[in-house]
Amino acid sequence: MTRIVGVCGSRRAESTTRAAIAHALDAAADVGAEPDLLDLGTVDLPLYHPDRDEQGESAALCARVRSAHGVILGSPVYHGSYSSTFRNFHDYCGKSEYENTAVGLVATAGGGSYGPALEHMRSTVRGVHGWTVPEQVGLRKASRKVEGDRIVDADTRERLERVARQVVWAAERLHGRE
Repeated sequence: MTRIVGVCGSRRAESTTRAAIAHALDAAADVGAEPDLLDLGTVDLPLYHPDRDEQGESAALCARVRSAHGVILGSPVYHGSYSSTFRNFHDYCGKSEYENTAVGLVATAGGGSYGPALEHMRSTVRGVHGWTVPEQVGLRKASRKVEGDRIVDADTRERLERVARQVVWAAERLHGRE
């Protein structure tokens, strides 16, 4: 079975990013993938230190990404880029986690701008040899599109479903599972 890990780079209790990633994972499950939500707001992950190989839950979290065929990365937009929570986790990851892995990107903005965050995420994924799919989702004024843990905007739901389907499709081809 094709395994898809969704990484939520938010620590907020009422996270629009988590709702978006969860919806995308549900869509991946609808096309036969095995979903796995990695919620960085609930894990023990100290600030990355390059002189220490493993800290907190870093080894187990990286193993989950490494074992995935596809990954959907999500981050809230902070100051025009991704969150420090996302970046800290991503610093623990390398080529062994992402090489030959299909990756979808999701950025949720409280205001209007998400473009630079998606570009920064794409660049960091490319740096660790991940295969970013063409579809990506940026949400302006995300809190208007989410109620609790549900995506209430139909267009947003469809866009998240499309990125999930692309990640599953690409993951199956990268791993000979067509």
